Amino acid sequence: MLLKQIEEQIAQLSPEELKQFSAWFDEYMSDEWDRQIERDEAAGKFDKIIKQLDANFEGGLCTPL
Repeated sequence: MLLKQIEEQIAQLSPEELKQFSAWFDEYMSDEWDRQIERDEAAGKFDKIIKQLDANFEGGLCTPL
């Protein structure tokens, strides 16, 4: 299904269906965000910043909350 067709179908939803779709889509996007974070972590994209944070902590640059 093309994006334009999806848009047209969404535009035809009743207010209740749109509410249900919106809730589903919000959950879907939240889950997708989590999956992206997991992919980025597995790819090592956070390694540099984690190393820097560890160094800051070990260097006494962090204060307790």
